[in-house]
Amino acid sequence: MEALPRGAGLAALLLSAAAARALRALLEHCWHWWVMKPIPGVSPCFPLLGNALLLERNGEGFFKQVQQYSEEFRKLPLLKLWVGPLPLLVLYDPDSVEVILSSSRHIEKSYMYRFLQPWLGTGLLTSTGDKWRTRRKMITPTFHFAILNDFLEVMNEQGSILVEKLEKHVDKEPFDVFIDVTLCALDIICETAMGRNVGAQENKDSEYVRALYRMSDLIQQRQTSPWLWPDWLYMLFKEGREHKRNLKILHNFTDTVIAEKAAELENPKQGKWDADGNCEGSGPQKRKAFLDMLLSATDEEGNKLNYRDIREEVDTFMFEGHDTTATGMNRALYLLGHHPEVQRKVHRELDEVFGKSERPVTMDDLKKLRYLESVVKEALRLFPPVPLFARSLREDCYIKGYQVPKGTNVVVVTYALHRHPEIFPDPEEFRPERFFPESCKGRHPYVYVPFSAGPRNCIGQRFAQMEEKALLALILRRFWVECCQKPEELGLTGELILRPNNGIWIQLKRRPNFQS
Repeated sequence: MEALPRGAGLAALLLSAAAARALRALLEHCWHWWVMKPIPGVSPCFPLLGNALLLERNGEGFFKQVQQYSEEFRKLPLLKLWVGPLPLLVLYDPDSVEVILSSSRHIEKSYMYRFLQPWLGTGLLTSTGDKWRTRRKMITPTFHFAILNDFLEVMNEQGSILVEKLEKHVDKEPFDVFIDVTLCALDIICETAMGRNVGAQENKDSEYVRALYRMSDLIQQRQTSPWLWPDWLYMLFKEGREHKRNLKILHNFTDTVIAEKAAELENPKQGKWDADGNCEGSGPQKRKAFLDMLLSATDEEGNKLNYRDIREEVDTFMFEGHDTTATGMNRALYLLGHHPEVQRKVHRELDEVFGKSERPVTMDDLKKLRYLESVVKEALRLFPPVPLFARSLREDCYIKGYQVPKGTNVVVVTYALHRHPEIFPDPEEFRPERFFPESCKGRHPYVYVPFSAGPRNCIGQRFAQMEEKALLALILRRFWVECCQKPEELGLTGELILRPNNGIWIQLKRRPNFQS
C-alpha cells in the first residue's frame, strides 16, 4: 500500500488527537448531565447548548436574571444552570453555601478567574493548593494591628482631601458622588499598598489611574464574551491589543516602585522595619506599606518572595482593595440619604465621640462607633461589593443529598444569600439593628458573607471595614446627605463588582453644628 505524504500523515494525527479530545469532552459532559439530572434546574435546557439561549448577554440583564432565578427557586437548596456544555451550580441557601466555603478542599477559583492572571498572576486571589496556603501564611502578619494603625493615618489624610472636594457641592444640585469616593479609595490603596502617592483625587487622568480602571473594564468585558476567551484570538481584537498596552503600564509602574523600595531597604541609612511595623535606625520615620512587608517576608523555610511574586500580591491588593471599599461606602451614603432617621442616629453617635472637633479618626474612635459599624454591615448586606463568586470543584461532593461531580463550577450568589427571608425578615428593608450583638446571636455563620468565609475569606476585611468607617465618619461629621434616586434607577450590574451603571446621586447640606 502506498504511504501517505508526510503532511497528510501529520494532519491525520492531529485530526485523530482532536477527535479523541472532543470525544473525551463529550463523555465528560454526558456524565455530568446524568449525575446532575436530579438537581432542580431552569427550563428549557437543550443538549450541549444547555440554558445558554435563555441567558442575558449584558451584565445588568444577567444579574437581574440570577436574582430572579434565586427568588423563584428560593424554597429549594440549590439551582442548576447549563452555560453551553458547562455545568453551573447556583447557591443562595446558607446550609448549601457552608458545604463549599467551610471546606479546605474546595478552594480552587472557577475558570472565569483565569482572565485576571495576565495582570495578577497567581497571587492570593487566583492561586490554589500549596502555593495559596504558603502565600496566605506569609501575608497574614502584614495585617498586624500596629500596621493597620499606620494605614488609618493615610485614610485620614486622603479622607480630608475628599471632604474638601465635597464642600463645593453643599446646597447645590444633586451630583454623582461615586467617582469622588472611588478616587479617594484608590489614593488610599496606592499609598498603603505601595507607599506611593499617585494623587488620583487631584489628577484622575494620570496614566496609571487610567490603565487601572480600563483594565478592570476589559476583564469584565472578556469574561462575558466567550469569543474573546482564547488568548490567540483575543490579541486579534482591538480589546486584546488595548489589554496588552494597559498591562504594560500597570506592570512597569509596579516594577519601578518595587525596585525603589528594594533599594531603600538595602540602604542602611533608611533603617529597617521591626516586627511591629516600626522603622529602626538613623533614617527619618516612615510609614510602612504593604510592599515593604512583602520585601522582607519569608516562608517557613526562610525563603523570600522574588520580584514576580511580590508584583503579584501588590497588583492583587491594588485590584481588590479600592473598588470594593469604594462600593461599600457609596452604598452606605445612598442608604443614609434615603433614611434620615438612621442618619440622625449616626450623627448623634459621631457627636458623642468627636463633639464639634474636626480631628483625625483614631482606632479608639472606631471602636466606639458601634452604630456606624452596624450601618456599614447592613449596607454590605443589601449591596455586597462582590455580588457573586465562584469555585471549581476538584472532587465530588454532596449538597443536601444531591451529588455534585468534580469539575462543576459553583457560584455563591451573595446578593441573594443576604436576602434570606427567614433569617432577615423584610430583607429589602435597611435596618442596621440587624447587626446589634443581640440580633446576631445564633445567626447562621454562612448567611452573611460580604468578605466570603471559611479558609478563603478575604484577608483584607479588617482593612476594608476600618476604611469605610473612617471615611464615613469624616464625611458625616460635616455633611447631611439626601438622596432621591430610586433603587431601579441605579442600574446595578453584577460582574466582578456590584456597580451602579448610573452612579450614586446625592445632595449635601452642611450640618448646623459645623462652621466652615
